[in-house]
Amino acid sequence: MAPRLRLPSILILVVALLLAACAGSIVDGSPVASHLPSAGVSTAPSVPAHVTYPLTLTDDAGRHITLTAAPTRIVSLAPSNAEIVCALDACDDLVGVTDYDDYPAQVKSVTPVVISTVVDVEKVVATQPQLILAAGNEQTPSSVIDQLTQLGYPVLSLYPQSLDEVYDDIGLVGLAIDRQRNASALVASMKARADAVATAVAAASKPRTFYEVGVFEGSIYTAGEDSFLASLISVAGGNPITGDAKSTAIQLEDLIAADPELILLGDAAYDVSITPASVAARAGWSDMTAVTTGRILVMNEDEVITRPGPRIIDGLEALARAIHPDLVH
Repeated sequence: MAPRLRLPSILILVVALLLAACAGSIVDGSPVASHLPSAGVSTAPSVPAHVTYPLTLTDDAGRHITLTAAPTRIVSLAPSNAEIVCALDACDDLVGVTDYDDYPAQVKSVTPVVISTVVDVEKVVATQPQLILAAGNEQTPSSVIDQLTQLGYPVLSLYPQSLDEVYDDIGLVGLAIDRQRNASALVASMKARADAVATAVAAASKPRTFYEVGVFEGSIYTAGEDSFLASLISVAGGNPITGDAKSTAIQLEDLIAADPELILLGDAAYDVSITPASVAARAGWSDMTAVTTGRILVMNEDEVITRPGPRIIDGLEALARAIHPDLVH
């Protein structure tokens, strides 16, 4: 897909991820996902080999679903959800994904049921799903979720607000698909790597960091206030410059006033015309500290930075290398 055509869907994705969400939990007495091991733990705790069904879960939108048996036909309506399923060794159970899915390679052979960000409900139904993993905050429209629910399909909606909620969502999916042990081990590994990053940058100064998600139709988009992306920048050792909590947009005058010491170009990963030189030449940007000192970097890792799945730790490490190259390699 051409870079300029992708930009709106990227903005929708980031907005969806950066708005407030409730962590997923279990309402039938099973362990909640947040009981997974704490940062720095390298081995998974003892968990039951199998989940007991029927199982009632609460998703990130506060909706309850009940699964009568372990689902073996799973539809993912967001690339991050498919990555979670595959990381839990259940990739063979995916029967529907988006046309944007590209990782792991196996998902490219799965039937696309979301075309150009639009859910094709008929295609979803044709897969005969036993579990549908949606994306919250209107990335998967609530009208579509309601329609699929009314048709009798269990729909689990995921939209984490922070790194901890990514862990929670992995645990929630692990419970739903009877991969508890896989989820626990995966989260333990992710937390150990995140803890290593946090330790490496703990004593360092926190440069004012602006992450450019995109510039579209005159608006500048970045990490929203109290958002998932802002939390990643903080963990990576930066002081995030944030935009509006809902739209994630920031006014140029506010960006100038915030005076970023580091500018990270996520959108440049998709558009080769966006370069440090082109950004420095923008009207009004010349006096920013990051421009005068030449600290403008292309973030080719944007996909793993803004996709809240198992590879988010790759994104965290990429951010830390950009913010503190002397401390994280």
